[in-house]
Amino acid sequence: MNNLLLKQHETLSKFRIISLYFATALVIFSLLGIFSKGLNLGLDFTGGYLTEFTTEESLTQQNMEALLSSYLPESFSLKSAENGRHWSVQQADNELSLKGKVWLSDFSEQSGLTITPLDSIYIGSQVGDELINQGGLALITSVIMILLYLSFRFEWRLAAGSVIALCHDVIIVLGIFAWLDIPFDLTIVASLLAIIGYSLNDSIIVGDKIREMMKRNNQQSVESMVNLAIKATIVRTLITSGTTLATILAVWIFAGESLAGFAMALFSGVLVGTFSSITISATVPQLLGLSVEHYNPTEQELCSLP
Repeated sequence: MNNLLLKQHETLSKFRIISLYFATALVIFSLLGIFSKGLNLGLDFTGGYLTEFTTEESLTQQNMEALLSSYLPESFSLKSAENGRHWSVQQADNELSLKGKVWLSDFSEQSGLTITPLDSIYIGSQVGDELINQGGLALITSVIMILLYLSFRFEWRLAAGSVIALCHDVIIVLGIFAWLDIPFDLTIVASLLAIIGYSLNDSIIVGDKIREMMKRNNQQSVESMVNLAIKATIVRTLITSGTTLATILAVWIFAGESLAGFAMALFSGVLVGTFSSITISATVPQLLGLSVEHYNPTEQELCSLP
């Protein structure tokens, strides 16, 4: 039995170390995409025109793009819903952009489509700059508050593991959006804030278990206690992540195109957050020299016990 447990511990330790290298490679690959390709900032940040309309005829995305490209003078972004009847056109804010509903009547005559205008809004570039600043400020503020919380709750090595796992999750999600060239709007910023909270929750669960085991048992090695902590929390982590992913998947499938980016960001964030809470937040403290001595009660604490 002892030999079997020893082999299990060795296997889990190897898995954690290999996964840590894999996570590092993912972060490097994501940073490469972020700095080389950049994020495809949506209309919320860049400013421009958003025009929504419906057609009686059902068209494919390719057919509508072909019709619009022969009419609109500048590049545009097109989204569809309701089986190719509800359309959303985004245009950059420049001199060649045709403003709002002004072009819909002419386009209807030229294309022969029966078009019903729904909405037309304009977002100025100054508003986009303010949204970038406010979104960045929200992310920075949340990270600072998290750092303050972790500094009081954990020994710095466990806190460092949670922070590194948090950075890992956010960078990979941003890398996915950069490499796939998916529009990055305010809903994605909201999903990043949710990912930060979710990732932190998973890391704290594992960190609390490690701390608890170190306070109760100082005879085992740190590696063994980290493995035991992961085993003790893995079922709860997988159940929580599984139910969360099922909910996000339902939103992704049924909520429509407007929330597709939000759902995708959350889905990938929960996946990498679950992965990082096991492989990063639990492994980094061990590599930084975490020891049971950091959680042994001092003589003064022992004397104060009843």
